[in-house]
Amino acid sequence: MTEETAQETERLREQVTRARVVLWDFDGPICRLFAGHSAARVAEGLMAWLASRGLHGLVTEPERDSLDPHLVLRAVDSRHPGSDLVDELEKRLTEEELQATSTAMPTAYADILIRTWRAMGARMAITTNNSPRVVRAYLDDRDLTPCFHPHIYGRTKELHHLKPDPYCLNRALSAMGAAPAAALMIGDSPSDLEAARRAGVPFLGYARNERKAKLLTGAGAEFVVGSLESLLSLLRD
Repeated sequence: MTEETAQETERLREQVTRARVVLWDFDGPICRLFAGHSAARVAEGLMAWLASRGLHGLVTEPERDSLDPHLVLRAVDSRHPGSDLVDELEKRLTEEELQATSTAMPTAYADILIRTWRAMGARMAITTNNSPRVVRAYLDDRDLTPCFHPHIYGRTKELHHLKPDPYCLNRALSAMGAAPAAALMIGDSPSDLEAARRAGVPFLGYARNERKAKLLTGAGAEFVVGSLESLLSLLRD
């Protein structure tokens, strides 16, 4: 290990061990929600539903090309905020997410890391753009709910509060009586990083592949890990 690597590891250790509250993004760090139920197909389904009602033009070509269901939902809400159309679209996305929980793939070492960190005294919360119903369904199935309950902060009907807005992070911090500096957010996207920045919370990136790692480092993430095993090792040490 080079001196530079050793220093970086020590800085990461300090960040991990001083966190009294850990704010987890859901889809990515805890599981791959759409591992067996493609997010791209979900986005296509939402756009097909819009097209069947003559509303294809509500989503721009770049937004359609993203194949991101949350981006589709946010785009429609930005043009028709608070409408029945947005409400129906959000319900459809929630149903798709609930269906995806049956084939979601747990992120390696996530379960044991959560249980270990919690046993060491850290408090846990979920801060996600997914439906809280979906998060609870997954956590119940993995017997992880006691590690987080009642601190699950997901998508609300106020869709302008989706990350990168820090709304869900601020809700968690307020409910837990935690100062931002005493918390740590674990996320896998630039929007997670931006939400953490705006909330004043230190950020740790999780990237399951090189593409995601480049997106996070390109957005300015100081710490990015490719496996949660490294965090588990830091805690155990």
